[in-house]
Amino acid sequence: MLRRRFLQIGAASWLPTRSRAARPAAPRVVVIGGGFAGATAAKYLRQWSQQRVEVILVEPSAHFVSCPLSNLVLAGVQDLSGLTLGYDELVRRHGVTWLRERATRIDPEQRRVRLASGTELPYDRLIVAPGVDFVWSELPGMNWPGAQQSVLHAWKAGAQTTALRRQLHDMPDGGVYAISIPPLPYRCPPGPYERACLVADYLRQAKPRSKVLILDANEDVTSKAALFKQAWAERYSGLIEYRPGHRVVDVDAAQRTAKLDFHADVAADVLNVIAPMRAGDIALGCGLATTADRRWCEVDFLSFESRAVERVHVLGDALQAAPAMPKSAHMANQHGKACAAAVLALLDGQPVNPLPLYNNTCYSFVSAQEAMHVASVHRYDASRRTMLTVPGSGGLSAAPSALEADHAWSWARQIWADTLA
Repeated sequence: MLRRRFLQIGAASWLPTRSRAARPAAPRVVVIGGGFAGATAAKYLRQWSQQRVEVILVEPSAHFVSCPLSNLVLAGVQDLSGLTLGYDELVRRHGVTWLRERATRIDPEQRRVRLASGTELPYDRLIVAPGVDFVWSELPGMNWPGAQQSVLHAWKAGAQTTALRRQLHDMPDGGVYAISIPPLPYRCPPGPYERACLVADYLRQAKPRSKVLILDANEDVTSKAALFKQAWAERYSGLIEYRPGHRVVDVDAAQRTAKLDFHADVAADVLNVIAPMRAGDIALGCGLATTADRRWCEVDFLSFESRAVERVHVLGDALQAAPAMPKSAHMANQHGKACAAAVLALLDGQPVNPLPLYNNTCYSFVSAQEAMHVASVHRYDASRRTMLTVPGSGGLSAAPSALEADHAWSWARQIWADTLA
């Protein structure tokens, strides 16, 4: 019940109350990106408007593949098909129009989105949820032909996830798996440490003479630090080696070697390089990335409207996050709901909710059977014009457990349904 409440919190205050029965023509909202943020926004725009707003979802992928729980695939205990869902319910049940195409350009003056096919979609409001892309320029060797196909990131669940699983399966007993973690901010702060645990869990059973090496550009574990370090010491002593302050600055893919600043090169049998990140390509191409480094999108957290482009709203991992607000699936789902309500209010000429409240829950597995969580609540601070963590809210697991693993699966099923069903 508590997990269900986390997903639903704030929905009553977001829900617009004014009827749209008298509107002479249905307004159109185009949503670019069908991840946790975009799909949630599309669903709730239709549901809360009683299907009086036309919603077009532009998403080229045939299926939704969940990044949460995908590290279990690397441990050999979960098949990717069990994390793969469809967009059918958004179309059939909620009446969302799904265009399986790629958006290539946004014209904010004409309020049009151009697709790869050449089609142009006019809009009244546009929601951009492009996720993240990688800053390969910081790893020059990864731009050589074939490098990105042999040295994998697997940070977007799908083909690379199963390919990395095959590399681990083929690695000799006594081999080294090395994972590099980029500097914050990046998608899913605890994800790389969870991955190290699950790979170690697999190797401990299948290839016990092997080693997991964590090359972390950050000076310490960025999430659930004490619990992860406890797991490494108690469960994976001698198997996992953690090296903070080890930033990968280049890669020799042919030699499976990571080059580091101020440290010796590291060679590995399986090299898993998670590159520095930025907002997805479409956000950069249309001027939505407004931070000093031009990597992240700044928004008004009351409506998620871009601070640079009118009538365009940005959601999810592409944002310049508020303090202590993680780039997570749960948070993206919350963004989608809050934005949907704000867009409906703006279309109706009504004020948006002046005190939004978001929450976040994130589960991490430390083995195939045990998990742990962190939770937080965030509310709007008008004086600072951003979201701040509510003092005393949320919490952290006392220890990983099998019960928490059950909760993690329950959370996943609930958020998949809340986003897509």
